[in-house]
Amino acid sequence: MSLIKSISGIRGTVGGFSGDNLTPFDIVKFTVAYSQWLKTQSKKDKYTVVVGRDARISGENVKQVVIGTLTFCGVDVIDIDLATTPTTEIAVTEFKADGGIILTASHNPQQWNALKLLNSKGEFLNAEDGKFVIDYSLKAEKETSFVEVENLGKIQTVKNFEDVHIQKVLALKLVDVEAIKNANFSVCVDVINSVGAIAVPKLLEKLGVKNFFIINSKADGKFAHNPEPLKQNLLSLAQEVKDKKADVGFAVDPDVDRLAIMQEDGEMFGEEYTLVSVADYVLQNTKGNTASNLSSSRALRDVTEKYGSKYEASAVGELNVVTKMKEINCVIGGEGNGGVIYPELHYGRDSIVGIALFLSYLAKKKMKVSELKNTYPQYFMSKNKIQLTEEINVDSLLKKMEDIYSKMPDTQVTTIDGVKIDFKENWVHLRKSNTEPIIRIYTEAKSQALADKLAEDMIEKIKSVM
Repeated sequence: MSLIKSISGIRGTVGGFSGDNLTPFDIVKFTVAYSQWLKTQSKKDKYTVVVGRDARISGENVKQVVIGTLTFCGVDVIDIDLATTPTTEIAVTEFKADGGIILTASHNPQQWNALKLLNSKGEFLNAEDGKFVIDYSLKAEKETSFVEVENLGKIQTVKNFEDVHIQKVLALKLVDVEAIKNANFSVCVDVINSVGAIAVPKLLEKLGVKNFFIINSKADGKFAHNPEPLKQNLLSLAQEVKDKKADVGFAVDPDVDRLAIMQEDGEMFGEEYTLVSVADYVLQNTKGNTASNLSSSRALRDVTEKYGSKYEASAVGELNVVTKMKEINCVIGGEGNGGVIYPELHYGRDSIVGIALFLSYLAKKKMKVSELKNTYPQYFMSKNKIQLTEEINVDSLLKKMEDIYSKMPDTQVTTIDGVKIDFKENWVHLRKSNTEPIIRIYTEAKSQALADKLAEDMIEKIKSVM
């Protein structure tokens, strides 16, 4: 069992003892700390927070604790209940709320849940604000004075806010409903028995897709498989795509901020290429730059430079990508795990807009998904880790790796997040875990064999340095 606190929120397995798991005590302390942070942002008589949740089994219980705690802190609540993460982000700005709390553990298994914290822009808290919440949660029990009965927060219930989200997507100039309708696509989608079961069918109907098939379609939180949308977890979707002779398959994670695409032959399009393909479409029609994180594929850089635009990489994490996107005026960005961030809609990873933009592009290209994939630079990734002993100083070890590779010719080293080593034809990214003594090792090359070999060589090099 586990409880993890970070600047973006708190997550853990439900049940067990407080401090080691996600229990009502932990939820209350963290919610109190967040409400206290809200009150440092502006001097107001009343504050409002949007609360949305994915469909996992513990969601309703966690929501009741969060909402009850907020009202005891004098904070008004807009409860949109079952909603995707991007839907909740959009709701914060739509209602002009002071912040938002998303109850989702994203791609973690169903025994997990989490509180993800938003500011008034519907974006995740920055490092300084996140630290305030963590620090205050440790002293909340002794230092918090709750409001008296006449000042309790009020609760407003709003249903079906995904309809507003979808309408905003349909209004985007690059979402071509007519082209999608005329393409007469057949589409299969795995929505993992979470909130995608509510939002995605509505989206496809509004896009004019008449032939779509939804699997794992009950929003009951009983995940039919490991919820991370990776190839090994999507065997049922692959079979459905082939059985239905579908043009494309989509898979989303429980909170619908990651989008995986499946080709018409049941093979994966590649999670890195979700962002690459959508960026290709956006850059054809909009002048501007792109950004992703250091662990994302070079393919986005290549596509961006093809249009004469600039690509830059940020540290890993949605907040860091968004910061970089604003800094260099990006028209599209995101993360290589299938997270598309389209600023014209909002600054958050969003599978709903990802599906709409991809189908628009596919309709205009008039080619199979596998054919579209072949138009892009082909890169292959390997993701590994090396276990360390508690005695090893990970920062010192990474510094040694930086020193070694900084002296090599034709090699570029970046240290904004671990150590990223760019060679001419491939790259390696070394990152330390914040929760366990391991170094994560990401590699990319122009074949899977080369990516795997690069990882093996790097592991041996780290061992020799240790």
